[in-house]
Amino acid sequence: MHPVIRMEGVHKVYASGDQRVHALRNVSLEIQAGEFVALMGASGSGKSTLMNVIGCLDRPTAGRYLIDGVDAGSLDKDARADLRLHKLGFVFQAFNLLPRTSAQENVELPLLYMGTPAQERVRRARAALNAVGLAHRASNQPNQLSGGQQQRVAIARALVTRPSLILADEPTGNLDTATSDEIMALFQRLNGAGITIVLVTHEPDIAQFANRVVTMRDGRIVQDTLQTQEVA
Repeated sequence: MHPVIRMEGVHKVYASGDQRVHALRNVSLEIQAGEFVALMGASGSGKSTLMNVIGCLDRPTAGRYLIDGVDAGSLDKDARADLRLHKLGFVFQAFNLLPRTSAQENVELPLLYMGTPAQERVRRARAALNAVGLAHRASNQPNQLSGGQQQRVAIARALVTRPSLILADEPTGNLDTATSDEIMALFQRLNGAGITIVLVTHEPDIAQFANRVVTMRDGRIVQDTLQTQEVA
């Protein structure tokens, strides 16, 4: 079995005026199917850049990145977009829900892009909402939902395409402690069902919910630790 994520000597360099900013420096990383990995680090450590490369939102300057055995560097723009749609689910700090659209319709959206027939879209979106405990709020718009409920809708939207990997970028950043714990417990349950999860956070309390913590500093991985999950 090949790993879901394999990075070999990845560098990412940005030009800023006359300066060259080394966001990633010789990063090598493997993540296996079924892992729950937290990427930790201070602002500017490179964790968000690493997440962008993993999510095929950015390309390495040097090095090799394979996702599910596919060399992402060999793909053109359309193929990368197709890979994101079919293999990846994204969860963001800001939820990114369409405001005047029901929870059900928000969750259906990726399936609409995939050309899934309407009846199948409805069935799969309802199942995804049920998986996050929100089937009873399917007709509600985001402004009728709490922050935690909105994030659950966003997680259902990430699940609905049945991705190989869910990428969560500071998913509890806009939530209070109790709601954050509920969302992290949900991620644990999804991971227990076999979904691979990579989570970016700067909060040690949130990283404790993962079973592996990769710590970054100055664009490098400085620590890679297996741990016992905290149970919410």
